[in-house]
Amino acid sequence: MLVDLQFAWWSFQRSPLEGYRKARAWRDWILVKVEYLQAESGKWKALFTTAKLPYTALRMMGVSPNMAITLLIGGSVATTGVVAAEIMEPPSFSNGSAGVYTAPSNAPTFTSDKFNTLRLDLGSTPVGEITIQDITLGTAYANSSLPSGESNVIIVGGLPAVSDPAFTETYLEVGHLIVDRWRCTTLTLTNIEVHTLNVISNASDGQSISPVAGVPRDRGIGGGNRADNMLTSGGYYDQLKITSATTGINGRVDVLRLSNIWSKGGGCVIDRVKAGTIDIVLNEIGAGDGFATKDFTIATSVVYKTMNNNENVEVSISPPS
Repeated sequence: MLVDLQFAWWSFQRSPLEGYRKARAWRDWILVKVEYLQAESGKWKALFTTAKLPYTALRMMGVSPNMAITLLIGGSVATTGVVAAEIMEPPSFSNGSAGVYTAPSNAPTFTSDKFNTLRLDLGSTPVGEITIQDITLGTAYANSSLPSGESNVIIVGGLPAVSDPAFTETYLEVGHLIVDRWRCTTLTLTNIEVHTLNVISNASDGQSISPVAGVPRDRGIGGGNRADNMLTSGGYYDQLKITSATTGINGRVDVLRLSNIWSKGGGCVIDRVKAGTIDIVLNEIGAGDGFATKDFTIATSVVYKTMNNNENVEVSISPPS
């Protein structure tokens, strides 16, 4: 190629027309190679896209990456391309991969085939918005179980002080917490300071709504160059846990949206939260144990400044089958 270029330059010096013809031939040779490579690249891209279709379809139906791989390996001969796609696409929060995430990182700090909890640890770095929606938890799907020693399927909030003097109590600070369309055996809110509490259109198999009026301040979470928003949609997990796990450091998120969550096998708990606004809307709570047992509880340790308590009804609700 270098000899051809030198010859073309030599020809151009001797005869501009002859030099132009040589340069044009060299140009056309390069363009033919480029067009060939582009065509081959398009074919490879189409092949991988086609191989990934079963995996993509399962993810769109709300199946987690690990579950999708398991289903395809168990029931499809087209698994080679799918597994290759999964290898090229590492575990992440946005993909709905189970694991432990330290916000605002999209990659898990811990993941394992035997660990099917979606856990998000919030710290001093503020996050603009976290959305988790359209997921199924606990024993609501086959062959699932709560992690060892756990009794709650959803845990949201800070952590209490423990016997270890090295750990100090933490809170989860939220500008706007949205809890809508949960299906829980029990739902309990405790140790909360909130400026505006909206409890609207919830149905429960027994309820005790007993927050106390006070003067919590309104709040929003700023922080200048905040972390990117975090969003995941769809998936099956043994447990969902969103906590402030570092001693003495409150987690901070401006909007925390937890929507359309179907759970079974344990309680749903929101504890140690300081919020500007909390919306508890259109949830169904019940263990099928009668109205005398209060499956939906907002305890007296919840303090609000303004409260809207509308259209909350007691009806017979049993756990999901």
